[in-house]
Amino acid sequence: MADVSADNDPIQDDPPQVTAGGPATGGVVRIDSETTVPHAARRDRLRALLTGEGVQTLVVSDLINVRYLSGFTGSNAALLIDAAGPDDDRICTDGRYITQVGEQSPDLTAVIARDCAAELVALAAEQAPVIGFEAHVVTVEQCERLRERLFDTRPEADLRGVGRLVEDLRMVKDPGEVELLRMACQAADVALAAIIERGLLAPGRTEREVARALEWEMYARGADEISFETIVAAGANSAVPHHRPTDAVLASGDLVKIDFGAVVDGYHSDMTRTYVLDHASEWQREIYELVAEAQRAGREALSPGADLRAVDAAARDVIDGAGFGDQYVHGLGHGVGLEIHEAPGIGKLAAGTLPERAAVTVEPGIYLPGRGGVRIEDTLVVTAAGHRPELLTMTDKAFTIV
Repeated sequence: MADVSADNDPIQDDPPQVTAGGPATGGVVRIDSETTVPHAARRDRLRALLTGEGVQTLVVSDLINVRYLSGFTGSNAALLIDAAGPDDDRICTDGRYITQVGEQSPDLTAVIARDCAAELVALAAEQAPVIGFEAHVVTVEQCERLRERLFDTRPEADLRGVGRLVEDLRMVKDPGEVELLRMACQAADVALAAIIERGLLAPGRTEREVARALEWEMYARGADEISFETIVAAGANSAVPHHRPTDAVLASGDLVKIDFGAVVDGYHSDMTRTYVLDHASEWQREIYELVAEAQRAGREALSPGADLRAVDAAARDVIDGAGFGDQYVHGLGHGVGLEIHEAPGIGKLAAGTLPERAAVTVEPGIYLPGRGGVRIEDTLVVTAAGHRPELLTMTDKAFTIV
């Protein structure tokens, strides 16, 4: 593997880079089982928001939000959060998870029922006149069922939808979450370095073979699962932003775009690197260096309080200014954590600002239909004002011929 041009990037100078054959290829992610997750503190932060929503209790039914607030990972659950204090908080799941809920959420009183949200609405109605629910999660049919259960229990009580309260809390990562994100990124970094070192990214291989080899290496490096279906897109397929791997054979001179991630203890990584096989054309170098410049500008724009649209514009203006604006067809990035795509979204239509300690991706691209495309993506954490964002994905971004 040869570096054709260096990425003289001040943001990247400090952290060590992962390249094929480097010491990181033998690394295996380990999780500190003694780490204490502040679930109770998270519930208290949510509790403080309920009065402003005009509700006395909140039924949380999104399973990712349940996990964030309680640690419980079963497939059927809901939480009841009481504005008055933690004594009346409850977690509900069904009989399959009696042992699991006791192990994962020992600080919460468990209620065992099949229809968890309805059971907690009925329980809350005994004390609270206004009960909140996650309006963006509950379907119309589910809402009707909740209202029927509420009417049966306390006809005068009210059921009120609230906004994305837990998702807003999840935007700001605590130190334990950042460490898990760092581990997930490391698993992906060393897996990519390993397949390149072993000659598995080469002409004659298929997109699907490369994708499966990379996924296997992520598991071998400590991933619990993969973040999403790995994208390996070669030649003209690299111009398709979310191409799914096929039996297309990699060929000499191809651009190969690889978008992938690992999950460690529920937390996702997300990274894209684009390589050229054997030899490069001038147009490939041109769009690669342009995307690299845009990606650098986007990363440099990450700071607490930055307008999300302004962050997107910092990268987009570079590509627009070079005449490739129509070939950049998606937003700059998104939040990442317990879900691969979570708040905040960074794009032309985004609303809001970046909070400190948000974990986000920066991933501009240029896609030339029928020819090929380039995307470069990192996962980073927004740090305090005046400090550079923390780069979590360490694989080198220099223009590289494999």
